[in-house]
Amino acid sequence: MSTLSRRAIIAAASSSALVGCRKKSHDGRAVARLWFCYGGNNRVVLLDLVNKFNKLQGAAVVEPVFQGDYFESLAKLRTAIAAGVPPTFSHVLGEVIPYLSTAGVLEPLDDYPGARRLDFVKQLAQHGAFENGDKHPMVALPFNRSTPIMYTRQDMMDDYRLKAPRTWDELLFAAKRLYRNESDGGLRWGFEVPIDWWFWLAMVGQAGGRVIEPDGRITLGGDAGVRALQFWQSLVHEHKVMRPPPGRDFNAWDAANTDFLAGRAGITWTSTAYLRYIEKNARFRVVTCPLPGDVRRSVPTGGTFFVMLKDVPQAEKIAAWSFLKWMCEPEQTIEWATRTGYLPVTNAAVNRLRNQGYYDKHPNDWVAYEQLDHADPWPWSTTLFRIERDIVNPRLEEAILTNRNAKDALRDAREEAGTPS
Repeated sequence: MSTLSRRAIIAAASSSALVGCRKKSHDGRAVARLWFCYGGNNRVVLLDLVNKFNKLQGAAVVEPVFQGDYFESLAKLRTAIAAGVPPTFSHVLGEVIPYLSTAGVLEPLDDYPGARRLDFVKQLAQHGAFENGDKHPMVALPFNRSTPIMYTRQDMMDDYRLKAPRTWDELLFAAKRLYRNESDGGLRWGFEVPIDWWFWLAMVGQAGGRVIEPDGRITLGGDAGVRALQFWQSLVHEHKVMRPPPGRDFNAWDAANTDFLAGRAGITWTSTAYLRYIEKNARFRVVTCPLPGDVRRSVPTGGTFFVMLKDVPQAEKIAAWSFLKWMCEPEQTIEWATRTGYLPVTNAAVNRLRNQGYYDKHPNDWVAYEQLDHADPWPWSTTLFRIERDIVNPRLEEAILTNRNAKDALRDAREEAGTPS
């Protein structure tokens, strides 16, 4: 049984929120229920936008309901679908879109008013974020979209006369220079990154590989996947300049961010989504840089898409669509992106920001957008999320923490995924 299935069963047993009558109207307006997954600043910004929408028009109202982190929310969503009481719409991780689409639970959006005229940034939209994404009905609209990016402490970089690493070798060199372990107990890691599939996937692409081949074979990058994992292992165990942050999932991400902000790491990789948080809380100059390459540059896109559930009343769908289309207007797209750090998802929003000089004042934001030139699309695979969550992530953690042979770890992962070596 997969992790997702176990969580779905637990959610079904414990959540009374999944049952009960649907609210049909609010002051005469159709009600669309939105499930969302944020805390902190991102939650504040989303709720501000929802409140603004609800005040601006009289035909629909959106009721947002917090459902935990991405993984908790997805488990609850699957349970709600099975129980016949899904929300009107939600946002879900991109990796799960092919599975939900193939299962037939998502509403096709192509024929909704104005849908075909939405001018999304290609790499962030369904048709560009997935291989052959345009050959499937449009079931997902880009929302909080991101890429991994490199954050540097510019004061430290200047002290050691270091430039932004452009290759893995240069990253190792910089990490060695920045590492410090003083006799008085002061410890600074040269580099820190969460041990997570997303960052490993970036390195697989940088080493020239792909996790799923065009013919559907799950190779996990082959030699490139091994090389990526071995490079991580060398930073931790051989050169001892990288700390694997403690915890799993976003707890590890938070630990890496905390170490970077506290001066315990000179360079970190994390999501563009944390850009505003890091800039606001850093007591030093933060400079973002594209991820370094090996044989080439490569980054995956990340974050979530809005999806509408198929088996909900039509009035709710119309209400939800009015909100989704409104969110894609430049004003809302810009407010969301500039207040959080997520990437603006429409070309109109990007052009307006550029013409208004926003990127001149916020060059870190432009680095995030420009890095999309090296974005690799996800495979349209129904098993993608299971491979990530249940098969690869645990083995990455094991291999890094115990220094297990990288070839053996990924061979076992391929065999579990159904592609024996």
